Amino acid sequence: MAQLNGLAAFAAATRPRTEGDPLARGMGYKRLRGPDRLSRWPAVFGGRLREARGGLMTMGCVFDIREFTVHDGPGIRTTVFLKGCPLRCNWCHNPEGQSSQPQQMSSPAGTRLVGAAYSPQQLAGLLNRQSVIFLPNEGGVTFSGGEPLMQADFVLEVIARLKPMPILLDTSGCGDERDLRRLLDRVHLVYYDLKLMDEASHLHYTGRSNRLILSNLKIVSGSGVPFVIRVPLVPGVTDTEANFAAIAQAVQGLPGLVRVDLLPYNRAAGAKYHAAGMEFHPEYDETRPVNVNTGVFRESGEEVRLA
Repeated sequence: MAQLNGLAAFAAATRPRTEGDPLARGMGYKRLRGPDRLSRWPAVFGGRLREARGGLMTMGCVFDIREFTVHDGPGIRTTVFLKGCPLRCNWCHNPEGQSSQPQQMSSPAGTRLVGAAYSPQQLAGLLNRQSVIFLPNEGGVTFSGGEPLMQADFVLEVIARLKPMPILLDTSGCGDERDLRRLLDRVHLVYYDLKLMDEASHLHYTGRSNRLILSNLKIVSGSGVPFVIRVPLVPGVTDTEANFAAIAQAVQGLPGLVRVDLLPYNRAAGAKYHAAGMEFHPEYDETRPVNVNTGVFRESGEEVRLA
């Protein structure tokens, strides 16, 4: 019975915020319709509001909280998806996470607002209540996105309020070096994306150079925090033998490297763009089977798996 009560509380705590929700109203959500709903939300997430006890806290914007996840780290986990990303990957499977502000998404079931405001105390309280579920299953909390480095202050304030539990940072590495170092001091495992090693290709397909990403990879490797390299497989783009060889060379022998994960391409993600009022124009053939040759990584002495 206690477990059932815990699950019921867990479900209530993680339900989507609606305009009738007292917490949502407390965060500035007014009873409006249409685009005006967005304008009445707190104008800048990541800003600071005063806590009831007189201190200051950083507000965060979260577009999803998924419980019982098994692909976002060891064990059974809760994954927090933070809004805002500096990259514009041509294949992004979470386009609703790109903007740092709430946005509307439409579907046959209706229109919903994606992006809820949380204080560190609210989110930590929710995660602490869920810990009775994921801790016995060798799990923990994963901060993903979007890009968590864009809300580093908020993530750090949430972690400071958590009970002892394993924390995983899932990052593209495209963020401020100081923020990365601060987070590395508080997490236990890092999932680090490497998409393209050629700088011109990286700029073309993501909108940003990969220089900062490669520089931050050295910081992760030297931090003492174990990390997993994750390579999204995009047909004809990231799955070429030349790109695999360049990644294998870049990560070979790095201290702290656990393994390399090759991530399958998600064709279903394209539908999200239309729902979010965005356009999806892949510059590659989605129907082409991806290359899953793991040999180049094994030859370099690295453990590799298809995630």
